Amino acid sequence: MNLAAGAELQALDVRPPVLDIVIPVYNEEHTVEKCVHTLRSYLDAHMPYSSRITIADNASVDNTLEVANRLAVEVPGVRVVHLDRKGRGRALRQVWEASNAEVVAYMDVDLSTDLKGLLPLVAPLLSGHSDVAYGSRLARSSRVVRGPKREFISRTYNFMLHTALHARFSDAQCGFKAMRTDVARKLLPLVEDGEWFFDTELLVLAERAGLRIHEVPVDWVDDPDSRVDIVDTVKKDLKGMARVGKALATGRLPLDELRTSLGHNTEVEGVPPGMVGQLVRFGIIGVASTIAYAVLYLLLHPMMGAQAANFTALLITAVANTAANRTFTFGVRGGQSMAKHQAQGLAVFLLAWAFTSGALVIVEHYVPHAGKTFQLCALVVANLIATICRFVGLRWVFRSEPTE
Repeated sequence: MNLAAGAELQALDVRPPVLDIVIPVYNEEHTVEKCVHTLRSYLDAHMPYSSRITIADNASVDNTLEVANRLAVEVPGVRVVHLDRKGRGRALRQVWEASNAEVVAYMDVDLSTDLKGLLPLVAPLLSGHSDVAYGSRLARSSRVVRGPKREFISRTYNFMLHTALHARFSDAQCGFKAMRTDVARKLLPLVEDGEWFFDTELLVLAERAGLRIHEVPVDWVDDPDSRVDIVDTVKKDLKGMARVGKALATGRLPLDELRTSLGHNTEVEGVPPGMVGQLVRFGIIGVASTIAYAVLYLLLHPMMGAQAANFTALLITAVANTAANRTFTFGVRGGQSMAKHQAQGLAVFLLAWAFTSGALVIVEHYVPHAGKTFQLCALVVANLIATICRFVGLRWVFRSEPTE
């Protein structure tokens, strides 16, 4: 071999890998060797990108670190990172943030997830199409072998996530995830948990920041030797959900800044920030309010007459409309300033009432024999005009409140 060829090969050897796969381990001296050999063989045979396996030792007290160091010497493309503290999330954060690969990933040492899902997991990240990818055991096309107890716990946990945190991903805790490294360096500082809730918090924040998340249905076989303390994990997960929910509700997390820094700001040029999403939510609530108003007006008209029925129906729906828009359109949570917001909302209501009562006066003057159906149509048109003013008014009301 000539010197030029040797220098070229040496340069290739020191190039950063495209993919860095982390295997977090704690007291896995009997399983880590089989995992590394199996994974390395699969990567060499089936992965078209350069790859590295990083064994992240989480303060093991057995011989795991010694076995890992030996594997790093014997197996090409394997390295070891040792942490003095336990915690899967803590290990992933340290390795992922420092990695020089284009994409970082992780999988459990038991290799419960079929490795055929690895390329579909990382390909959308390498193409730049997606930011985060995760394996799902709960997708319809997944093939999963596990006991009813763990199946029940997993589905219950995800139901709670969907209910409490409005998550849309299907499986938070599957140990099969990947991210673009540039995204990881910006997102991970916002993730506080260093243990099992790390996965959930990562996906929730990625979703709320508007990152593109890719789901991969996986084939998964339960490891009967799993040593996860389910009760302790559930307790910590519930605490984590409460903490993240509070942070989102109070607007403490700088998700808008993250979205902008990654070039994912979806705001329309020339439109104030947040207005596009607010208009959609405001419109949905407005349709529901209009239907409720029409029903109330028709019910109250025979007892009160047109003007009184209009005022009463409008007042009731205005209070409900302000409360709904406060929470869902503008993302303001908690009881603080609620009375002030309702008072300001009533000021907006007076404007709408002026429009609608004026419409009734015009109808009674020019069409004196019009029935209540015709009157209602005129009121709906007036309400639509007032709705534009209401949106501007409510946007002013909630302009300085902490939002999600």
